[in-house]
Amino acid sequence: MRFDYQYGNQYYNYEYPIGVQSKEYQILAPEQSQNVQPGMEYVMRPRPVFDNPNYKGSGKLQGKVAIITGGDSGLGRAAAVAFAKEGAKLVIPYYNEHQDAMETKEYVEKLGGKCLLMSGDIADKNFCKNIVKATIDTYGKIDILVNNAGVQFQQDELGCISDEQFDRTMKVNIYGMFYLTREVLPYLKSGASIINLSSVTTFYGDPQLIDYVTTKGAIVGFTRALARNLALKNIRVNAIAPGFFWTPLQPACWVKEKIPSLGANAAMARGAMPYELAPTFVFLASDDSSYMTGQVIHNNGGEIMG
Repeated sequence: MRFDYQYGNQYYNYEYPIGVQSKEYQILAPEQSQNVQPGMEYVMRPRPVFDNPNYKGSGKLQGKVAIITGGDSGLGRAAAVAFAKEGAKLVIPYYNEHQDAMETKEYVEKLGGKCLLMSGDIADKNFCKNIVKATIDTYGKIDILVNNAGVQFQQDELGCISDEQFDRTMKVNIYGMFYLTREVLPYLKSGASIINLSSVTTFYGDPQLIDYVTTKGAIVGFTRALARNLALKNIRVNAIAPGFFWTPLQPACWVKEKIPSLGANAAMARGAMPYELAPTFVFLASDDSSYMTGQVIHNNGGEIMG
């Protein structure tokens, strides 16, 4: 059976996939996979939509300096573009996705923004030190930290998770966040914002992402504790728990047969493109959320409510 759909001005068609839960479900992508983590955006089909041309900046982040880990692609790229539209100067630490990173930098610069790229492993505390040093040397301050970088691996059972995989997931998703936040804190002043990326999987417990869910649950705890610790300094700490967004992490994690059905549990019967999360990043980074800290914002199309 063939399936056809339109996303924006593009049309796609392919065989009807396994796992679709309703006739109304809107499929974002056909079967595909990658054998690298955290994945490459430039080889994805369709390419993720990271910018909404109707989104017009209004100077909400004018003069601010933002570090966005994993800002080369996916949700991080969408945040970087929106931040640039709002006037922020960017530092983007990324792993080894050099082509994606250059695409993001070029796009940001076409918008009139500034973007410093740094390639390295966020799980290495020395790299985290270098990120902060380079940011201060280049821009002289830090106002916003977005802890977005992460990895996830699909495994059917706990026994399938190797020590090496568990260690890597913890090091990237938790240690990296801890190391970089600790290095950034001495430079944050009143009004600064920290934004951490959790996941909808934290709240329903995906059975094939046990180690990943463990880290994303830890991020919620880290966010709430740090928010209370920094509240009187007027440094806000919040988290976002996205549902299924079409990012490189998806084909890099899941078996190809599962890709077309991702997002099928959402009440809105679809997954989402990265640009749809960008305004949430801006909200949490700007003074619009000046009385919000320790919170988790759920952008998941109604997959989890409450």
